[in-house]
Amino acid sequence: MRLLKQRCAVLWFVLVLSLMSVLPLAAQERRGPPLSGKERELADFIKANYTKHEYHIAMRDGVHLFTYVYIPKDAGAEQKYPIMLMRTPYSVAPYGIENYPARLGPSELFARAKYIFALQDVRGRMMSEGEYVNMRPNDAAEKGGRAVDESTDTYDTIDWLVKNIPGNNGKVGMWGISYPGFYVAAGMINAHPALKAVSPQAPIADWFIGDDFHHNGALYLPHFFNFIANFGLPRPAPTPRWSRPEWVHGTPDGYEFFKGIEPLSLANEKYLKNNVAFWNELLQHPNYDAFWQARNLLRHEKNIRPAVLTVGGWFDAEDLYGALNIYKTAAKNAPAGPMRLVMGPWCHGCWSHAEGDHLGDVRFNASTSAFYREHIELPFFEYYLKGKGEMVLPTAYVFETGTNQWRRYDSWPPKNTVAKTLYFGSNGALTSAPPAEANAFDEYVSDPAKPVPYIDKTDIGMAREYMVADQRLQGRRTDVLVYQTEPLQEDITLAGPVEPSLRVSTTGTDSDFVVKLIDVYPGDVTDPEPNPTEARMGAYEQLVRGEVMRGRFRNSYEKPEPFQPGKLTKIEYVMPDVNHTFRRGHRIMVQVQSSWFPLVDLNPQTFVNIYTAKASDFQKATERVYRSKDAASRVNVMVLTSAGAEKQTAD
Repeated sequence: MRLLKQRCAVLWFVLVLSLMSVLPLAAQERRGPPLSGKERELADFIKANYTKHEYHIAMRDGVHLFTYVYIPKDAGAEQKYPIMLMRTPYSVAPYGIENYPARLGPSELFARAKYIFALQDVRGRMMSEGEYVNMRPNDAAEKGGRAVDESTDTYDTIDWLVKNIPGNNGKVGMWGISYPGFYVAAGMINAHPALKAVSPQAPIADWFIGDDFHHNGALYLPHFFNFIANFGLPRPAPTPRWSRPEWVHGTPDGYEFFKGIEPLSLANEKYLKNNVAFWNELLQHPNYDAFWQARNLLRHEKNIRPAVLTVGGWFDAEDLYGALNIYKTAAKNAPAGPMRLVMGPWCHGCWSHAEGDHLGDVRFNASTSAFYREHIELPFFEYYLKGKGEMVLPTAYVFETGTNQWRRYDSWPPKNTVAKTLYFGSNGALTSAPPAEANAFDEYVSDPAKPVPYIDKTDIGMAREYMVADQRLQGRRTDVLVYQTEPLQEDITLAGPVEPSLRVSTTGTDSDFVVKLIDVYPGDVTDPEPNPTEARMGAYEQLVRGEVMRGRFRNSYEKPEPFQPGKLTKIEYVMPDVNHTFRRGHRIMVQVQSSWFPLVDLNPQTFVNIYTAKASDFQKATERVYRSKDAASRVNVMVLTSAGAEKQTAD
């Protein structure tokens, strides 16, 4: 029983606390600590000022979606309010018409500013009718008739709300974080005319290329396994109760636990027992085939009519890709529309509830989340839904890590950047000069039996602070290559994507290549106070951006190719954007390795279907990274020019 309780607590942390802002706080209240005095005061305010209503809203195919609507008590003919809609697969708890949540809206500011809040269980989840489909393909417009997708369900919901909810002003806004962010990004496609403003926050865009469960085709194992083991359990009929798995990890050590389900076929045998359909679906589609392509939302982000505020975190371990690419794609395909991007120094969803003053050991020296909620998010919706204030937000409002200040840009990436190349050199050098040596390389042995840990701590899941974690211990391993500059003579700000361009060979027929961009602090940096984790910041090696490339997908995600053992091969890919200043006296470091465990599932280093691989398929491989004049490995970055930086203002 004690292990079962431990398991439930761990899963709830992975599924809910990491997505904390997605759920109404009352759902957390039942399982978390008692409300603070401030939280209790807000809960009392909501109950005193709002009336809760329950509706089953019919969609065009006859399926009814369960929806709670909270209406300000003074709403009526003389006082009308806009509607704020959130559609979620995670529950609109607390259920029961007499039970009120401790929080409404994106932040407490919204409840106090007063809106009509509509919270809906999406099709097939919790109390709504219908069949649930993960990242339901957005294809109703192509099929026509009574075909449905998340865009049509959003349209039908809004149409019913504006026609039937008393006291609404005919304007609707949407917000949501993570999976609910996906429903916002889908809902703004072919939008209802009443939908005036939307904020997809950490939205899912593509589950194979860069969001959540796959990065460049490689499986983010603990994130997917821990999430889907709970979320993926079947729901035979509408219910207000969340499913729970019957098994437990039995250990807090994710490194050992996930080695125990490699090969991945062991997961069903030991734990899932074929009860989780989407786990099986993922394993049946190891390549970027029609199954995954249909779930790529980016190809539908065209001619968006509502005002859009896309929000993401530079250190979001889950959906950084989605935030950046939903914004870029929608802005490109709707250049005349009001498209805005906000990127802060945040973990997944942390802008909605945390202070945003630090992540792990790294401090940002400001309450960035509170600033966002008060000065960016609320004014956006107040302007577009109520006509209050002036719209003074820039196109891109982004936090510059390193210097720890907000920047305003009229585009993202900024226009005032120049390309710079960081070449791998001899003796671990990282320079702007291309190598002159012939046939020069560094090599290491990658052993699937002893993979490189992704973080220096014991954790059963995907620790959110890994995105800024110290890389010193990893860099001391013999299966990690390290290249670094001399101490910088002046600040260098990188703004935009980071693009590794490697020249490699392997003795195997498949390999992963992980590239990490790191900020190396001077040795005399003082430790923070207070310092509960006893972090030592002198010579700290802060991860700024890291990403894996599964080598078989180097030329095509649809048609994987084996390596020819010993043959020099080019691997190029794009890592998510950064906006980081390497300060004077710091060094820029790049690490290269071929495992990152258990964050990324093990590559057997033989060209087999990884999801059906046998234990005997996992083999050691010698990896070479070339740094010669004819085969120069490097990382391409975009450097903000001093003139461009001077033109920007910080808050």
